[in-house]
Amino acid sequence: MNHRRWKILPPSPPGFLAGMGLPSLVAQLLHNRGITDPVEAGAFLDISEGLQSDPFRLTGMEAAVSRVLQALRGGETIALYGDFDADGVCGTAILDQGLSALGGRVIPYFPHRFNEGYGMNAASLEALREQGASLVITVDCGISNAAEIDYARGRGLDVIVTDHHTITQGIPEALAVVNPKRDAPSPAYHLAGTGVAFKLLEALLQRMGRTEQLAGMLDLVTVGTVADMVPLLGENRYLVKKGLPALGRTSRLGLLEMARAAGLQLSRLEAGDITWSLAPRLNAPGRLDHAFSSYRLLVTGSPDEARRLADEVEKKNTQRQRLTSEFLARTKTQIPAGAETPVLMVGGDDYPPGIVGIIAGKLADEFYRPVFIFEMDDEVIRGSARSIPEFDVVQALLECQDLLLRFGGHPSAAGFALSSGNLARLRESLLGIATRELASVDLRPSLAIEADIPLRSMQGSTYPLVLKLAPFGRGNPVPVFLSRNARVVDCRKIGAGARHLRLKLTDGEAAWKAIGFDLGHLAGEVTSEIDVVYSLAVDQWNGEETLALNILDFAPAS
Repeated sequence: MNHRRWKILPPSPPGFLAGMGLPSLVAQLLHNRGITDPVEAGAFLDISEGLQSDPFRLTGMEAAVSRVLQALRGGETIALYGDFDADGVCGTAILDQGLSALGGRVIPYFPHRFNEGYGMNAASLEALREQGASLVITVDCGISNAAEIDYARGRGLDVIVTDHHTITQGIPEALAVVNPKRDAPSPAYHLAGTGVAFKLLEALLQRMGRTEQLAGMLDLVTVGTVADMVPLLGENRYLVKKGLPALGRTSRLGLLEMARAAGLQLSRLEAGDITWSLAPRLNAPGRLDHAFSSYRLLVTGSPDEARRLADEVEKKNTQRQRLTSEFLARTKTQIPAGAETPVLMVGGDDYPPGIVGIIAGKLADEFYRPVFIFEMDDEVIRGSARSIPEFDVVQALLECQDLLLRFGGHPSAAGFALSSGNLARLRESLLGIATRELASVDLRPSLAIEADIPLRSMQGSTYPLVLKLAPFGRGNPVPVFLSRNARVVDCRKIGAGARHLRLKLTDGEAAWKAIGFDLGHLAGEVTSEIDVVYSLAVDQWNGEETLALNILDFAPAS
C-alpha cells in the first residue's frame, strides 16, 4: 500500500442541526453521511423504532405469508433454496428454524458453487420436487432466475422469491417476489438477503401472534447483514445495533465454537469483527466445497458437531487464505506496470471459482478501478466483478446483456457468465463503457477525511461521541480524521517481515500510540513532524485499554 489521495469532506453549514444541541463534531459526521433532517438525525443517533418497517409494506409479502400458512396448515414440505454465502446461509437458517418451530416440514438446500453455480437450476428443483417439496422459498437469490421459476411452475412447484439483489431483468413469474428494491424509498431498501428472510418470518409470526420468537434470530440477522457488506443505514442499522448484544449472548453452539477458533470474545464483538473474522470463515466452505457445513454450524445442537464443524471451517478458511494469496500474486503479474486502462480484466483457466470475487475486490481497492476476473474454460466463462463508487457494474453488465448468459448483483459487486466466444466482445464493450463513465474520475485510491481537527481535540469525550454513530460499516464508515503537525517521538517497524509501522506522536500536550498496518515499507518517509490521517481505536495491553490512532496515511507536515 502506498500513499493515497486525500479528500477532505466539506464542512457543514453554519448552524447545522443547531437546534439539537449536538457537539459540532457529531453534527459534522452526520452531515458527511447525508443526514440533514433533525428527525432523521435523531432516529439515526437513538436507533429509534422508527428505523423498522412494517413487513407487510414489502410488495409481495401478503401473498408470500398466505402461501406459507397454507403449506404449514396442510403439512406440505417446504424447500429453502439458499445462496452459498454467509448472507444466504444465515437467512436459510433463520427460516428453517422459524418454520420448523411452527411445525413446518423443511428441506434446506444450497447449490454447489462449482457444479451448479449461483442461483436456481432445473436439476436441483427437480430433485427437491422428488423429495416431496411443493413450495420453494429462495433466500438471497432468485430474482434473476425467471426461466428456472417458469420450469418450477411447469412441474407443479410454487416459488416464493426472497432476494435483495438489483432487479435487472424484470420480475419473475413466481407466486410472490419479496425484494426491497421494488419498494424504494423505504427503511428496508438496503436489507441483505438475511434481512429479507427475517422480514418474511416476522410477517408470518405477526399473522400468527407469535412474534416472541423473533428475538432469538437477531444474532443470525446481524452476522448475515454485516457479512454481505450492505449499507448499515435504515433498518439495517436498527437490526445490527440490536443484534450485536444478542450475538454477544448467543447460545448457538456453532457460533460459540467458531468464535473460539477465531480467538474472538462474542461479548466484546463489533461489526468489524464479523467483517474480518466471522464472515470469511462462514463463507469459506461455500467458496471451496459446499455451504452445508456452514449451515449446520449455525443450527446444530450437538457440542461435538459444533466443535468438529468449527475446526473444519477454520481449516477451510486457512486454505482459502492460501489460495487467495497465491492467485492474487499471479493475477498482478498479468497487469502491465503503469497501465492507464480505466478497467482491469484478467482471467485464467484454473482460477478457483470461490476466490475470484475476493481477488477482484482486493485489486479494486489497490488500483481503484472496476475489476472483472474471469474463470475460463472451453465453453462457458464465469466471472466476478468488484467496483468503485463511481462505476455501477450491474448497469455496465446490463448494457452488455446480449453477450451474457446470466448476470446479477449489486452496483459494487456482481457475477456473470457468458459463452467463451463472446469474451473478446465483452472486453471491448466493458472497456468502452468504463472509458465513457470514468473519463472525469481521478483513478487513484482515495481517503475520505471527515474532519481536519487538532490532535489535542481527540482527548476526553471525543471517542464516546464518535461511538454514537456505531455500528460502523458500508454506508456508515468508521470516521477518519486528519491532524496536522504531529511531532514524532518514536518510529519503528514491527511484526513479521517488519510489515507494520508503530509511532509515538505528540502535539505538545499528550502522547499517542499509533499503528499503521502494512505501512512498514513507508518508515523511511517519516519526518520529525507529520500530517497524519487516522481513525480512533482502543489499544488493549495487559488488561488495560488506552485510546490509540490507527494510521491510514501520512505526509511530511505541511
